[in-house]
Amino acid sequence: MKDWQANKLLPGGIIPKSGTAKEYKTGGWRSKAPKWNEEKCKQCLICWISCPEGAVLVKDGKVRGIDMDYCKGCGICATECSFDVIKMVEG
Repeated sequence: MKDWQANKLLPGGIIPKSGTAKEYKTGGWRSKAPKWNEEKCKQCLICWISCPEGAVLVKDGKVRGIDMDYCKGCGICATECSFDVIKMVEG
């Protein structure tokens, strides 16, 4: 420990630039996946607002699906859906 010097440490846990999340598909981490029922969806967009990963796909003000490349399976979208439109399934 007497030879330890902070300036000799290799950098770790550093994000070298912004906007890199789209470069790394992280959907493979999940054990459960959201199953969205398009027919029952009321388009309230609460799932979109609540998703911490931005995996809920919205176009022209309507939910169009869930991007499984980035969904980590946290289930927040299903928990927040007041209309029981999203169910978490094995996946």
